Amino acid sequence: MLKIMLKRLKSETVLCISGLLAAVTMFLVPPSKLYIENIDFRVLTLLFALMCVVQGWQKIGVFERLGQVLLRGIENSRQLEIVLIGICFFSSMLITNDVALITFVPFTIMLLPMAGQKDKMVFIIVMQTIAANLGSMLLPIGNPQNLYLFSTAEMDIGQFILAMLPLWCISFIILYVILICRKNVSIEEYSQKNLMARDKKQEIIYTVLFIICILCVLRILPYQILLVIVLATIFLVDRLLFLRVDYGLLLTFVFFFLFIGNMKQLTSVTTFLSQVLEGNELVAGIISSQVISNVPATILLSGFTTEYIELLRGVNIGGLGTLIASLASVISYKFFSEVRDVKKSSYMFQFTMWNSMFLILLWIVTKIIL
Repeated sequence: MLKIMLKRLKSETVLCISGLLAAVTMFLVPPSKLYIENIDFRVLTLLFALMCVVQGWQKIGVFERLGQVLLRGIENSRQLEIVLIGICFFSSMLITNDVALITFVPFTIMLLPMAGQKDKMVFIIVMQTIAANLGSMLLPIGNPQNLYLFSTAEMDIGQFILAMLPLWCISFIILYVILICRKNVSIEEYSQKNLMARDKKQEIIYTVLFIICILCVLRILPYQILLVIVLATIFLVDRLLFLRVDYGLLLTFVFFFLFIGNMKQLTSVTTFLSQVLEGNELVAGIISSQVISNVPATILLSGFTTEYIELLRGVNIGGLGTLIASLASVISYKFFSEVRDVKKSSYMFQFTMWNSMFLILLWIVTKIIL
């Protein structure tokens, strides 16, 4: 039992740290009704609803079927790399970077040996991870930090997209240039495994739920109504989906909401952090993400600045760099490490090299152009 608990704690490091921080600040700021007021229930509802919808799509094979369709007619390694990496870049905007990698990295691991391209596995998975982290930056629903800042700053969708579009376009160009410069060879034909039969009824239901989520993101629909609709629909359609939701992430948000709310009541701390952050939101977002990952960094730093656009860019660029800078990166590494006869050292070397290159380039571009 102890071993199981320790293993669970190790896999939920960020959750444990956030819980500890919240508990410590409770000794400094006694519990009160402000605790409830500090929790952003709108963000929590949106995250929960989107996770239910995406898990529903994933369970009925929508993403795997999409991948199979896109891979038809692939003739060479360059096309294969562009499709496998491109699908992570573009899909992450709508299904989040985490889900894009959970869906398409295992698909890649299965596919490459079939196509005689297992030697490219490290490069492709590393690039898929970078692509998912960068592609997701364009829309509020692309990743948790975007959704949180979009809600906290009360941005409109046009303002958000305009703020992130230049970085998104530059990221795409860099990725594309790297891929077209790669050595190109013919690939073997591979057999596509049989997919489960389509469940058109559930596809329609989850798609309608996704549209309702978007209406809530755009503040057209109150989050309370969204929550009722999602709970009722999932309960009737497939209540087992509730077990697939990442409640650890939701609880992490709750702990950070409590921690930041308590910190804001400490005048000396608020004054210090506000002074440190003033004019340095971009750098602070990048650096703090390397240590505690970009989602906790976003929640923490947003409480002490109003320069949300700079912070938004910082935490999205900050998802590059170290393995823990974005928890989505940990997902890819976990899948790769479970493959037999692979070199983890080679993965870490390429991961660090390519991530560092993208981070530095985008940091420079942001400072010069934006």
